[in-house]
Amino acid sequence: MENLPWGIRIGILCIWLFVIPTVVGGCLWDGGRKGQGRHRRAFTLWVSGQMLLWAGFQLICVPCVLLEKSFLYVVYCYGGLVEILAFWGIVRLCRGGIFANLGRKVRAVPLRDGQENLPKNDKSVWREMLPAVIVGTLLVFQLAQAAGLAYADGDDAYYVAVSSITNNAETMYEKLPYTGGTTEVDVRHGLAPFPIWIAFLARMTGLKAVGVAHTAMPLMLIPMTYVIFYLLAQELFPDKRRKQLMFMIMAELLVVFGDYSFYTVEHFMIARSRQGKAALGSVILPMLLWLLFVLFQRVKEGKKCGVAYWGLVVAVMISGCLCSTLGAFLLCLFMGIAGLCAAVTYRKWRLLPPMALSCLPCICYAVLYLLA
Repeated sequence: MENLPWGIRIGILCIWLFVIPTVVGGCLWDGGRKGQGRHRRAFTLWVSGQMLLWAGFQLICVPCVLLEKSFLYVVYCYGGLVEILAFWGIVRLCRGGIFANLGRKVRAVPLRDGQENLPKNDKSVWREMLPAVIVGTLLVFQLAQAAGLAYADGDDAYYVAVSSITNNAETMYEKLPYTGGTTEVDVRHGLAPFPIWIAFLARMTGLKAVGVAHTAMPLMLIPMTYVIFYLLAQELFPDKRRKQLMFMIMAELLVVFGDYSFYTVEHFMIARSRQGKAALGSVILPMLLWLLFVLFQRVKEGKKCGVAYWGLVVAVMISGCLCSTLGAFLLCLFMGIAGLCAAVTYRKWRLLPPMALSCLPCICYAVLYLLA
């Protein structure tokens, strides 16, 4: 891979970060809700697939770390898992009919009597487009700042060094990232191997782990955060596109002006997105919040959530453990409080067993953390 031109390597990285997760998201595809737009279906597939890939990496990498296996075991095993998930995702998408409407012509709707097909006023069109333009401009500005500027971050001496050592030395948490000396396996950090996932991307693309961490991660994780925010906006303001865009503008402005300290949530999202704890706060927790919105809305409508939904919930819970060992505690606490509130509010006590079962992976990783 290192002998390939830069353009090809960057293209392979884009495939791993955007195309493959979208295809893998088909494994959890349930046909979508009635009235879902194509953009929402694509967004849902992308973030769902990424959660499934993160969960799979956690399930493969942690045993390899505990057994002190080589990084090559993770590369081959996880690569095989991705191929299986991608194949099954394509099968599910084809069976679900997501490509059924491609290539079909849009039928013209006849006008009623006395109705005229008048063009819209330029001012009204601009008013409709202006919020979307502002959202896109603020997003591009943040991506340019995150990828183009250098930030003072002492944690890079550990996290990025772990990714580089793993990619070059084939060992996982067996070398001191500060000095390069040999040491015992760092089990505490090995239970949340987010830097190893970055090393895997570097290995599969032939790029340097430092470049993937500092440049590619912000360009992928920041848009993913805003995609999840947009899905939340659609739950909060259904069928009100203008309010959804205003919600996005306010969220982006809070991020732009919130990076005033090393310890703010906005700083973690913009300047430290390559670190697992930043992904936990910016991606995993909002993703779980969106899933709970969907669950409560379906309960309110008297509908049930299928296997695909609960599979995505479990994938998000495991992905939180990949990002940070603290995620195992936070996600269980979050799910427990939400479950009790839902059971009392809707008087649906049958929600508690599946919500409790979805916490089992986090409980297992929390026990390993305490024993380590």
